[in-house]
Amino acid sequence: MSSLLATAFSLFAGLMMTRIFKKLNLKLPDVTAFLIAGVIVGPYLLGALGVPGLGFRSMEEVESVSVITKVALGFIAFDIGNEFRLAQLKHTGKTATIIGIIQAVMAALLVDIALVLLYFALGPEVLPLPVAITLGAIASATAPAATLMVVRQYKAKGPLTDLLLPIVALDDAVGLVVFAVSFGVAQAIDGGSISVISVAVNPLLEIIFSLLLGSVMGTVLTVLEKLFFSNSNRLSLTIAFVIMTIALSSMEFSLGGGVKIAFSSLLVCMMLGTIFCNLSEYSVDIMQRSSKWTAPVYAVFFVISGAELELSVFKDPMTIIIGLVYILVRCLGKYYGAHFSSKAMHCSDDVVKYLGVTLFPQAGVALGMVVSAQALGSAYGSMVRNIILFSVLVYELVGPMLTKWALGKAGEIPTKGSDTEHRQRFQKKEKISKHA
Repeated sequence: MSSLLATAFSLFAGLMMTRIFKKLNLKLPDVTAFLIAGVIVGPYLLGALGVPGLGFRSMEEVESVSVITKVALGFIAFDIGNEFRLAQLKHTGKTATIIGIIQAVMAALLVDIALVLLYFALGPEVLPLPVAITLGAIASATAPAATLMVVRQYKAKGPLTDLLLPIVALDDAVGLVVFAVSFGVAQAIDGGSISVISVAVNPLLEIIFSLLLGSVMGTVLTVLEKLFFSNSNRLSLTIAFVIMTIALSSMEFSLGGGVKIAFSSLLVCMMLGTIFCNLSEYSVDIMQRSSKWTAPVYAVFFVISGAELELSVFKDPMTIIIGLVYILVRCLGKYYGAHFSSKAMHCSDDVVKYLGVTLFPQAGVALGMVVSAQALGSAYGSMVRNIILFSVLVYELVGPMLTKWALGKAGEIPTKGSDTEHRQRFQKKEKISKHA
């Protein structure tokens, strides 16, 4: 009961924080307001008072509502699948793929180089080599949730936005491969042997079967949608299928010899959305209705994400120092990876200048990789976790603001003036047509 009450209070706190931001004229994205509200209702502030329902009293209580996080991430991936319509991919598909791969790999490489140098400077007792390599692998991942939320809130449209969402979606697949290879090397350094299965076979199977499961579910959803004549019922069926897909993607099968079939829920739901949007004639209307239905779910998701941020990481100075190096170098990798690759693909100047900035946010996928990093052992795994938690705290609070800034500088956020001009032009046309 207290977890349910805390969740309701979290949504209320998040919404009230957006009003406070507006009253103070801070002009910050709603994502930032939700995250700050989450920190306030988390275990370190209101939750520390111990009043049931008035915030989350412990991290265990936050984790008790993790199903909301899983559902929200599934719908976020489903929404991003909408960006992979074939008509649009003909114009942006090749460019988004090349930029997506290059910026992710460059971020991982630069972080690896910087932290390996730091390893030699500080010594293995301060920064073990397996930890440095693992952090480099995690650097490739980007958070799709915050990016999508900012794009939606400000109704951003243009060449930069058209490239941004597919690239963020591709980051999941690229990140899985980069993480698997780098983490395999880290385990080899730690244990003395390298596993080809864990480095190459299992990640490849995860990507293939995730896309396959998403394709099957998307095809079945498209067929079943035709049985209904009400868009409300079609929306209900869509919601049921997304949640069902999220549940199925948690399955894991062992084939023996260390080979296993696992699924990435983000990839599966993204493929579900891609297939549905390309095959279903009702997809445009359903996606618009889905956006309205998921708005409060996303709000709760970001507040809970704020409550999950570990403020205790500030206790260790070395975690902060290594975390700052990780943050700065990863941002350089993302920025220049996107800058040079978009320039090579002859993108517009605005895309070349600002695309990299929109790729800074990091959260969900990176935290999922942290769970896998626990295999390095308690000491190494804990160190990776604390550094990533510190970086996520910074990225989640600053990233949405930078994304908004970049989209604004690229001229892809409509202004009040532009809306007024558009309305005036429309009214003028109407008057002319009436006189005619």
